[in-house]
Amino acid sequence: MPGALELFVSIGLSESKARETLRNQALSALLREAIVQAQEILGSAADKTVGTLLYNVASRLKDPKHLGFLVEYIATKKIVTDLQLNAALEYVKSHPVEPIDAADFARECGVGVIVTPEQIEEAVEASISKHRAQLLSERYRFNMGLLMGEARSKLKWADGKIIKNEVDLQVLHLLGPKTEADLEKKSKVTATACSSLICILCADHVPCTFPGENYKTEGYVVTPNTMNLLKQHLEITGGQVRTRFPPEPNGILHIGHAKAINFNFGFAKANGGICFLRYDDTNPEKEEEKYFTAIRDIVEWLGYTPYAVTHASDYFDQLYTWAVDLIRRGHAYVCHQKVEEIKGHNPPPSPWRDRPVEESLLLFEVLPFHGEATLRMKLVMEDGKMDPVAYRIKYTPHHRTGDKWCIYPTYDYTHCLCDSIENITHSLCTKEFQARRSSYFWLCNALDVYCPVQWEYGRLNLLYTVVSKRKIIRLVDSGAVRDWDDPRLFTLTALRRRGFPAEAINNFCARVGVTVAQCTMEPHMLEACVREVLNEQAPRVMAVLEPLCVTIVNFPAPHKILEIDVPNFPADETKGFHKVPFQPTIYIEQSDFREVPEKGYKRLAPGQPVGLRHTGYVIAIQSIIKDTNGRVKELEVTCTKSEAAEKPKAFIHWVSNPLVCEVRQYERLFLHKNPEDPAEVPQGFLSDVNPNSLSVIEEALVDRSVCGAKPFTKFQFERLGYFSVDPDSTGAKVSSQKGQKPGRVPSPSPVQMARKGKFSCT
Repeated sequence: MPGALELFVSIGLSESKARETLRNQALSALLREAIVQAQEILGSAADKTVGTLLYNVASRLKDPKHLGFLVEYIATKKIVTDLQLNAALEYVKSHPVEPIDAADFARECGVGVIVTPEQIEEAVEASISKHRAQLLSERYRFNMGLLMGEARSKLKWADGKIIKNEVDLQVLHLLGPKTEADLEKKSKVTATACSSLICILCADHVPCTFPGENYKTEGYVVTPNTMNLLKQHLEITGGQVRTRFPPEPNGILHIGHAKAINFNFGFAKANGGICFLRYDDTNPEKEEEKYFTAIRDIVEWLGYTPYAVTHASDYFDQLYTWAVDLIRRGHAYVCHQKVEEIKGHNPPPSPWRDRPVEESLLLFEVLPFHGEATLRMKLVMEDGKMDPVAYRIKYTPHHRTGDKWCIYPTYDYTHCLCDSIENITHSLCTKEFQARRSSYFWLCNALDVYCPVQWEYGRLNLLYTVVSKRKIIRLVDSGAVRDWDDPRLFTLTALRRRGFPAEAINNFCARVGVTVAQCTMEPHMLEACVREVLNEQAPRVMAVLEPLCVTIVNFPAPHKILEIDVPNFPADETKGFHKVPFQPTIYIEQSDFREVPEKGYKRLAPGQPVGLRHTGYVIAIQSIIKDTNGRVKELEVTCTKSEAAEKPKAFIHWVSNPLVCEVRQYERLFLHKNPEDPAEVPQGFLSDVNPNSLSVIEEALVDRSVCGAKPFTKFQFERLGYFSVDPDSTGAKVSSQKGQKPGRVPSPSPVQMARKGKFSCT
């Protein structure tokens, strides 16, 4: 297109910019049309100022039907600045229904408004006078943007560059040139990072429209009745933001759902709105009551209260009525192709697509008696899939409606219509549903009902795990895990059982943020959030996982039990203490003693004393007692007051008169980052299960302060990690879980425990 290249250069584009524009066929066609229209009005070539505005309108206009209208205003110099053009583009976007009111358009876009230099000077002078005292005090550290903003608010159509120049000139006149003090760099004040999801949701990168402005969304279809339906919608909602979290009750929620819960409930909360919990219960073959209960339990555990709990089945009667209406309008038909024939993205066209409306109406009424017949909608989805199914036959009683129905609506049919019924403003869903956006808009418009906005965001995935319901069931059936709440999984019930606080999961979702791109994260990022929360919330106690008996032969009070006050949080003793018994017989970790220490070993060894945490005593080896196999079974030691002894190289934890507990420690369930990837794991994900992902210590010892702790109570075992009381604990045995075997952790701030586990005590 050599003619187009010359044409684009003639309006002021550089040759490189013109060639770049030519690579975009849609933009090239629209720009060429705009230039030709402008030349017809002008009778000559457009100058560079007009040309720049023409390029901007061609590249930013969403609806080409308004091109001629805007080009006329540009060519006749009624629109002369980018500011006016921005207002004009916003106006035509906000008024999709023709004709456009020319007088209102001119008023809103500043057509004919002239701002003089004198007006700008007066506006800036007034603003400086208002802030004169603060300006003289802060000098050039004052926020000059405030002066510009106030002047701009008075002179909406003034050129921003001219206002800035005037501000600079008048400030210089008032304060004089900058001094050395003015030029000194301002000390940085580190703001506390906002980990709240609310802060993220309020950020500008979430491109959601305001309630009632649905038509501004890209791809949104405007019909002659759209504005009237939006008006009715606003009368019902009062302009309130409404979202929904719509899980299928056929499995347990996983970490990806945590992001969806936070986004839907958090976005509503950030904007003063409400969020529904709506169960998509349209497939009775896979739904169970335990899933309904577990889903609501998890939503509330994460700290959210639904405005209302609803079900797709609440609207089955209305959905059926609309299905009949859809057939009457010629947008749906009864099809007899088998399920196998219509699977995939390129099934053969249905031979029943053009059957008469009356015939489809009759067949739909008796659909339950037609075996594999379905009701299909006449549309092509964004991914090329043709005529998605709206209703299918399932001879299964429904948990709420009983045997009233044996035909059930599909997700593609149900989802958008339930959103419409509940007057949802923002239908927020993950990126895989983008291919359904066109069908979402199409169905609402085909039935002439209120159409919400659908906006997609990237889903959250974690490495070293699987979250597919089908695959988790296979893990359970194979015995690799115990159930959906096995702490090695990343279902939310499993994470709760493992000891992950809800706050930590919410913080993790906040840090991941809301992006369009899919996010795949390492588990240690989630674990870091967990440690941050538990470091503030989990009281410290002492526990010994592999005990070695130690007898203090010169115990200071041989005939009585001493009680030691141990701080719940050593870094903040205002949070209280708990008492620990201290007797002549104590237990330490086997790893805290070496008969023959290796180089660099700092704990207990012959000739090398250690301190006992919290006691004020240092112990030293007196004798080593072994069993018949030569294994060390007991140590006899002497103790000395800390102030009377040489400072030891290390302090170790201990227990005395302890509780016996079962402790379960966890490693990652899978050996590879992507267990579902055939390139990494050719034999399938079940072959990648880590055989050492669970280790059970049946007789660990924990100090008695944990006695009576309720399920899910978290503790930090000093120098070991974080543990959580498991729900299967009994009066005879308390079970405690921890996520992974600890490495050496510096005392007194053990933060190495990447994953939680559960623990048991008797």
